[in-house]
Amino acid sequence: MSGSYDDSVGVEVSSDSFWEVGNYKRTVKRIDDGHRLCNDLMNCIHERARIEKVYAQQLTEWAKRWKQLVEKGPQYGTVERAWCAFMSEAEKVSELHLEVKGSLMNEDFEKIKNWQKEAFHKQMMGGFKETKEAEDGFRKAQKPWAKKLKEVEAAKKAYHAACKEEKLAISRETNSKADPALNPEQLKKLQDKVEKSKQDVLRTKEKYEKSLKELDNATPQYMENMEQVFEQCQQFEEKRLRFFREVLLEVQKHLDLSNVASYKNIYRELEQNIKTADAVEDLRWFRANQGPGMSMNWPQFEEWSADLNRTLSRREKKKASDGVTLTGINQTGDQGSQPNKHSSSLSVQSNTVQSVQSSYNPFEDEEDTGSTVSEKEDNKIKNVSSYEKNQSYPTDWSDEESNNPFSSTDANGDTNPFDEDTPPAMEVRVRALYDYEGQEQDELSFKAGDELTKMENEDEQGWCKGRLDNGQIGLYPANYVEPIQ
Repeated sequence: MSGSYDDSVGVEVSSDSFWEVGNYKRTVKRIDDGHRLCNDLMNCIHERARIEKVYAQQLTEWAKRWKQLVEKGPQYGTVERAWCAFMSEAEKVSELHLEVKGSLMNEDFEKIKNWQKEAFHKQMMGGFKETKEAEDGFRKAQKPWAKKLKEVEAAKKAYHAACKEEKLAISRETNSKADPALNPEQLKKLQDKVEKSKQDVLRTKEKYEKSLKELDNATPQYMENMEQVFEQCQQFEEKRLRFFREVLLEVQKHLDLSNVASYKNIYRELEQNIKTADAVEDLRWFRANQGPGMSMNWPQFEEWSADLNRTLSRREKKKASDGVTLTGINQTGDQGSQPNKHSSSLSVQSNTVQSVQSSYNPFEDEEDTGSTVSEKEDNKIKNVSSYEKNQSYPTDWSDEESNNPFSSTDANGDTNPFDEDTPPAMEVRVRALYDYEGQEQDELSFKAGDELTKMENEDEQGWCKGRLDNGQIGLYPANYVEPIQ
């Protein structure tokens, strides 16, 4: 980055030394670089703060999603609490990383910003006041020495030109002596030219040596003045370097969660929660609540009663409830309200099914509703458990090898459950709007988009009889499908 001094145009810079004319500009440029480095450090901290914020949000979303899955899943007892402890850990760590983000932006970022504003002062015409002061200081210190250097260069140039002229004059005189055609008068002129050139050499040499001596005498003062301005620049840069070191140490303290007592307590508590998981206790609980330890109304002799012994069919029971139980909904949208932890079905009145369907569109674009990436991933793993905690199981059983619910008769001679008094309607092809998983043996299971054949129209309880393409026949909710146009 060597250059020439403004008042010394034509002076060639022979090296890259600081003492060369114009090479102080590298030191001046360092001031501008210091201002830019403050911006770079602020941008660096700002990006890290943004990463901390995103990570905290992802931890919170992950904890919320998996906490719901574990609570609604089949895991129980102390192991469930140990598993959920990981979600509690994520929520607490998320809060700590949000605190890190706040410290980086509210303390470190603002500290650099304020220091930069106090250390660098912009001018009306552009640039910084500190840069101009350093530039003017170096110019003032270098100007006298640069002027003498210019004189030295001019004297050297004149001396070298005189030496060259002397050499040419001597060469002409030597050649003329060997030329017989040259008259004495011309030879005399050549000899005078040689003598004059020798005198010019001596004169220019003396002037060159004198100017060089004057330059040497001015050099100590020049070095002292340059050193003085340079030290001022060094002191300004030292403040920046020390400030950067101080800020970086503060950033390190904010990022180092290993020294935060609450951070250590999080994992100490997590370890304790995991160690409290007791397989024996969980098995004892399951035995008492889901196994042989449960109470049982063992069959006893009962007198016949027309009211007490009245047997209701599945259809009649559904009529008594005056509603429809939707049990296999797999919607892809964000579920704002989750059902109870110990319930796997959502019950709605039959006259409100259509309003629920119209108010929620399962195919609505997730981006329009503000869904995040993690919420989309939630839909992919929402069914990680094969069943929920208190999923009901059919109590029907048979000692026959085949328990096909669609056989014409069973052991008691009952007719096919799909045999009805109403005449069958014309078969219509329909397409499933939602996923549905049959909860009883005489119900169909299908995915959204599957096609099937409707064999009977909707009954009073909102159920239709249909046939899948694989030949399976069963019931399904009428509002789960739409006719294929």
